[in-house]
Amino acid sequence: MTRRKWIGWFAVLAALALLIPLTPWFSGPRAPNNGTTSELRTMSVHKEKQMKLQTVQRDMEATALLCRSECAKNFQKLIQHEASHPTNQAHLKHMMSMHKQMIYVWWHHKGKSITEGTKPKQAAELDTPLAQAREHVLRGQAYASAPIQTGGHRYMVIGEPDARDKGDGIVGILLQDIVTHIESHQRRNMRLVPYPAEGKYKIESVKPNSTQDITVKTGEDNGNASHYHQNEVVVRFRQEPSADDIARIKLDITALTVKKLGYTYVFRSSVMEAEDMIRYFNNTWHVMYAEPHYLYMTNDVKTSASSGSGIIPNDALYSEYQWNLPVIETEKGWNVSKGSNNVLIGVLDTGVQLDHPDLKGKIADGTNLVASDSPPDDDVGHGTHVSGIIAAAVNNGEGVAGLTWYNKVLPVKVLDSSGAGSTYTVAEGVIWATDHGAKVINMSLGNYAEAAFLHDAIKYAYDHDVVLIAASGNDNTERPGYPAAYPEVFAVASTNSDGTRSPFSNYGDYIDVAAPGMSIASTYPGSQYAALSGTSMASPHVAALAGLIRSINPDLTNVEVMDIMRKTAKDLGNKGKDNYFGYGQIDIVRALQAAQQSKLSLQQFPALVERRLAQIASEYE
Repeated sequence: MTRRKWIGWFAVLAALALLIPLTPWFSGPRAPNNGTTSELRTMSVHKEKQMKLQTVQRDMEATALLCRSECAKNFQKLIQHEASHPTNQAHLKHMMSMHKQMIYVWWHHKGKSITEGTKPKQAAELDTPLAQAREHVLRGQAYASAPIQTGGHRYMVIGEPDARDKGDGIVGILLQDIVTHIESHQRRNMRLVPYPAEGKYKIESVKPNSTQDITVKTGEDNGNASHYHQNEVVVRFRQEPSADDIARIKLDITALTVKKLGYTYVFRSSVMEAEDMIRYFNNTWHVMYAEPHYLYMTNDVKTSASSGSGIIPNDALYSEYQWNLPVIETEKGWNVSKGSNNVLIGVLDTGVQLDHPDLKGKIADGTNLVASDSPPDDDVGHGTHVSGIIAAAVNNGEGVAGLTWYNKVLPVKVLDSSGAGSTYTVAEGVIWATDHGAKVINMSLGNYAEAAFLHDAIKYAYDHDVVLIAASGNDNTERPGYPAAYPEVFAVASTNSDGTRSPFSNYGDYIDVAAPGMSIASTYPGSQYAALSGTSMASPHVAALAGLIRSINPDLTNVEVMDIMRKTAKDLGNKGKDNYFGYGQIDIVRALQAAQQSKLSLQQFPALVERRLAQIASEYE
């Protein structure tokens, strides 16, 4: 090659180098290193249990406050609406139909009183707080009773006065069974109780990645246990079996059912247990793998952005309760991108409340892989909460704000009413979401068994350019949890509001980033709102960010999206990547600026190269 050609190619390479985005990957202020992470790692079982119990209690109290605040704000909206309209019982009925926790409302307006709903029977304990609430409202004072337990239910009485007309106002009885539900939900989610033997599964507890039986007696035992179907195995053959082969296998194992997903089969026997079936397939057939059919469980717990200002949404519960969005610079990030309805975010979970008022227009047509003849309705609460973190309507004056304004959630129900789902269903969900347009998939679920069957499905999605996000788990353990620990998956740990690691959050060298996961306010079934803690809550923050990145720059590959989220994270804990925070806590505005800069560089590249080549040519004329 001539000297002139060498110089020309060098100039092109130099131009290429100049066009690579040089985003300033500097770290923001680090949280003080007070030894918390080290203490969490070495804490006793008793201390860990106490910290988790405190987390559950905090979530219950926060949920009760959300319920009270949201209802009080809706009472005030109704009062303000009547400033320009006559008292209208239809408005009251409509409000109560949208908020089922409002079971009885008394409204005093301009000397007249109307009521709607029914006071609970045989609940005399409510009479005194009702009378006190009315007295307070008539004096122009707000009122809130202590929680009232009666008849197996939890209630609260609140009163909201009309600030313009003293003596007018609204009193309501709120059904707060959601708080009791959150306690049960979070005790399971925090692994404070053994894996629940409910639902349709015959469960066997074993050491991870083995069939060595163990007994799970306490919640802490879950941290060193996996769970599988006693009478099912997953098999991938090296050569596709013929119909005669399948018939022989059915006879040999006395099969009840045979399912196929892709190249993999799930066999259920009426007489053989998993360990015997695994031995049978390994000895009799040429297989790539034969493994237990594992279960997976929830892992709960307007100027330019550079100017430093952000967008503060008007959602009723945002400013008071949603600490999580400002701390990761979401408000500034919205100046760069609010998302796009062209980028679907798949949520593999317990389903979603399809008609939740705060998710209106934000739910795409999903599927139910637990019961194929039913819509993906949420019978647990976990999936609705996760979906709201991503996509609750922003700036609509109601409830909470999601991280994205326009991206839709694609609900894929893979977990049943017990909060558990099989490897087959989760793998099927990954493939279904991929084939139905998901650009990002969130998996707030996990187990400690490395199932090759699920890994095959993960690879399928990864090879189809999907960004896969998963929660690390809530057992405060270094044991890798799956699917988070698969190399194709972006693993998320949980942080508190002060930037410290959440006491339940799993850790290890597979952690990519951290995100808020302590007492996160979001949507919940019954058109309500709840606060939950867990890496399940941290993961959808990251999935939403991936959706925003792909919205602003659709040309980025899944690898590039993940790289941007790592490089723009705010360093926490020990300097650089560590086992507790990965590369740090996600930073929405920096990540979106990096994605935007990549897009601008690519758009400018052809013109810049053409100009540079023209300069080179002119120099040698």
